[in-house]
Amino acid sequence: MTTVYDFTARSLAGDDVPMKQFEGQVLLIVNTASACGFTPQYKGLQELYQGLSPRGFSVLGFPCNQFGAQEPGDEKQIAQFCETNYAVTFPMFAKIEVNGTNAHPLYEYLKREKSGLLGPSIKWNFTKFLVDRSGGVVARHAPTARPEGLKTAIEALL
Repeated sequence: MTTVYDFTARSLAGDDVPMKQFEGQVLLIVNTASACGFTPQYKGLQELYQGLSPRGFSVLGFPCNQFGAQEPGDEKQIAQFCETNYAVTFPMFAKIEVNGTNAHPLYEYLKREKSGLLGPSIKWNFTKFLVDRSGGVVARHAPTARPEGLKTAIEALL
């Protein structure tokens, strides 16, 4: 059976990161953007990560420029933006596509596992997938779902 742990993604620093390194953790996987109306959610994501990471939780951020070209920067610019504006310390990955023929395989898997209300495609930045400790996708949350509003669901999996 395929799980999130069967995939690899490139970090902002350019290293290949096997998702297997997060095995046993509860994950919140989010497609992010630096110039979006939802960008302030980085603050809530970082607060969740800081508060719950000691219990086996991680946020994984995947920058994407497919929605309104709201992530135009390169990996270095994205890293600098996240660190400077939101003090992000959770793992951030290289810019990817989440829809279409060039969609990252991890996102193809996530969308197959949990379709949205309007079908499997990601509709906008800051769509969130909640993954349990065994690597199964248990929930998909719309961009409007605030990170702090997911705390109870995350804690239930911890």
